[in-house]
Amino acid sequence: MLLLALLVCGNSCRKPENPFRATPYTIKIPKFFPTLLNIPKDNPMTAEGVELGRHLFYEEHLCGYMGQNLDSMMSCATCHQQEYAFEAGTANPRFPNGITSGLSGIKTPHNMLPLINLVFNQEGYFWNGMIYNNNPQVDRRTLEDIVIMGIIAPHEMNSSPEKAVAAIKSIKKYPRMFKAAFGSEEITVDRIAKAIAQFVRTLISANSKFDRYLLGQENLTPQELHGYVLFTTEEGADCFHCHGGDGTPLFTTNLFYNNGLDNQFTDARDRFAVTGNSADRGAYRAPTLRNIGVTAPYMHDGRFKNLDEVLEFYNSELVNSPNISPLMHKVGDGGARLTPSQIANLKAFLLTLTDEEFLNNLDYAKPED
Repeated sequence: MLLLALLVCGNSCRKPENPFRATPYTIKIPKFFPTLLNIPKDNPMTAEGVELGRHLFYEEHLCGYMGQNLDSMMSCATCHQQEYAFEAGTANPRFPNGITSGLSGIKTPHNMLPLINLVFNQEGYFWNGMIYNNNPQVDRRTLEDIVIMGIIAPHEMNSSPEKAVAAIKSIKKYPRMFKAAFGSEEITVDRIAKAIAQFVRTLISANSKFDRYLLGQENLTPQELHGYVLFTTEEGADCFHCHGGDGTPLFTTNLFYNNGLDNQFTDARDRFAVTGNSADRGAYRAPTLRNIGVTAPYMHDGRFKNLDEVLEFYNSELVNSPNISPLMHKVGDGGARLTPSQIANLKAFLLTLTDEEFLNNLDYAKPED
């Protein structure tokens, strides 16, 4: 009986094995930034997940093809390049003038948006905001879903989850990295998407000259200060309603506006396509102006090749329509009607939003294998 009791106690009193726990990764929220973070409960941030995501973000074989010809392969970083704030950039030899296309040769429907401060965005993704929580029209609602969409879409990797998983499984470093991030060596498209989404959520830009000015660490020049005043006043350029700057450090509301580009609306992917509200015809997201100096081309269709063209549009080329945003106060005059020196001042201010640390941060760069 004593032996039996010892055996029972030995089996029942044995300490359970410790459950898998990766290293928690805490997003450092810059001063003045929103404190609400867009992180799904089923994908908590971990150091191992972020590092795996960084490797996968730059992995050319993610598209599911194992050839050596890089022109036949595609990674997230093929289009989203760090030096251009994770846009393609107009000097990209693969995508002339920054106009991207998929491995199928099909052109991307819209000009890309930069991967900047997306962890603070609560208003959905893409120019029309079609990827958002509780969207009954689509199953894809998070950054994780966008990763999977990028693998599948003909205008992107033009592949399949099965091909992507098979390719990643064949690369020696990944099983151990998946085990470190998720507790086992199993590689699935869901885990691939979660890891890449974790990495993208770390892409925070908050150290431009203007940020340092707000923190009292650096001064703006008189020209830059004059440009800031123009940016933040209705009597000036009237930019701040849509792009913040009057206490909104994201430099976007992340909301959607018809900004007077056209009065004929033929794009099947505008905001109206998502909401069904006729007032949203020709409306698109106001993109962040952070790093605006390196994110050409501009607008949802990439029609403006440089910042000077954008400024001239807002100064004298606004197009009125019944759908124009009520925040476009200058449309009756065709634009802000600034003088050449005022436009130069405004541009000087916008260039203070360039964050060299972000553009060169080694934590965001392609890892060494």
